[in-house]
Amino acid sequence: MAAGLVVEETLHMVPGDGETSYARNSTVQSGLQSKLKPMIEEAVASLLKDDGVTANAYCGGMAIADLGCSSGPNTLVLVSTAVDAVRRRCSELQQQPPELCIHLSDLPSNDFNLVIRSLATYIKTQESFSPPVLTSIVPGSFHGRLFNKSSLHLVCSTASLHWLSKAPEDLVRNGIPFYDRDEKVRRARRSTVIKAYARQFNDDFTRILHMRAQEMVPGGRMVFSLLGQSAILFLEFTNAILHEMASKGLIDNEKLGSFYIPLYGPSENELREIIEAEGSFSIDKMAVHESLDQNGIVAPETAARAVRAVMEPIITQHFGPSADAMDEFLRITEKFIKMSPLDEFSPSKSSAFVAASLTRRT
Repeated sequence: MAAGLVVEETLHMVPGDGETSYARNSTVQSGLQSKLKPMIEEAVASLLKDDGVTANAYCGGMAIADLGCSSGPNTLVLVSTAVDAVRRRCSELQQQPPELCIHLSDLPSNDFNLVIRSLATYIKTQESFSPPVLTSIVPGSFHGRLFNKSSLHLVCSTASLHWLSKAPEDLVRNGIPFYDRDEKVRRARRSTVIKAYARQFNDDFTRILHMRAQEMVPGGRMVFSLLGQSAILFLEFTNAILHEMASKGLIDNEKLGSFYIPLYGPSENELREIIEAEGSFSIDKMAVHESLDQNGIVAPETAARAVRAVMEPIITQHFGPSADAMDEFLRITEKFIKMSPLDEFSPSKSSAFVAASLTRRT
């Protein structure tokens, strides 16, 4: 994305349910969600303690939010996991479940038409339960306020919070490209580029925590996972593909210098330091997941389609729409993965995701 572009207008997955859509190419994210399930269940168990006061604590209901819900088959996985965990825990405690309200949030450019259809189907499956599950859609950026103060009990998110609010200012201001075709120049600048991205992530994630702290009740839980340090490799991999496309005349070579993908993956220690410095949350658990999907294996074709589904809107916003160019992007991506599956740029190598479970301090 160029420096002047508005992230809220640019940052969304390929909409709809066609062959290149995110809905049809999100198995990687599905695997990551499955890894988050135990943390969500533990968070629900901690909220619904066997102390005799649970029923009164949630007499006004329990609110559960998913930040970055996107669209497609993964949209309801986190919130439905939480709903099932609440009902199961209340059954164990022999208590009536609280009224549940689930909030699905993403940027206004998200495919909410598909989300609404998913919600309608889900609500029908819940008709036999009492009390009913209430739902809402909340368009907006998690970099700002989204909900009423002290209204949320559980916040979930997967594969979303690594997105930045904007391109790193230091790089934009000094005209330093993320990636240079000259390997010597690229390696010399790499530390400067990574530090700029890290500073932007620090600022953004600190703000995310501050916003959620205002919206959550004391003792509320936040469970999330995001790309770890492998994000930089993914960015380099994507830019290598774009440089090959530019060499073939498929995209404007001059525009590559101002193309920044607003994404950063922290190390576990980086994330811990940011959370502790912001101060609103205590850390209950952190973990690093090394594999991309449930089996740790992603076919090159599947990985290439997943990359396109995520990156196409950002690429076309900067370079201009071109179905032919994006078809070539897919072919080059698959070629790179097949040619060097263990190469330093390959997204099919072990790719770390950082997961965390936090408690809102009282």
